[in-house]
Amino acid sequence: MYGENVRPNSQVPPALPVLGALLVDTSRTDRVGEFRGVAGPYWSLRPVGGGAEWEVEPRHVRPAVLMEQLRARTARLNARSRGEVL
Repeated sequence: MYGENVRPNSQVPPALPVLGALLVDTSRTDRVGEFRGVAGPYWSLRPVGGGAEWEVEPRHVRPAVLMEQLRARTARLNARSRGEVL
């Protein structure tokens, strides 16, 4: 369901990702978050380094590519080394 050839206004909901999958919220400047679950018609995402969850419509979400995953995980490790997250 995800990809460049999918129509952006497609009415078919995308397949539900596994918990913890890294996704990109395209409605919020490509913000990367972990999939946390479903809240009504929205998907809940949480920043990789921790923090408040946010909700997004599934049509604005795509899987994170490898570079985005590495960037998010590195940011979390850097925050952890500074003592900002556990």
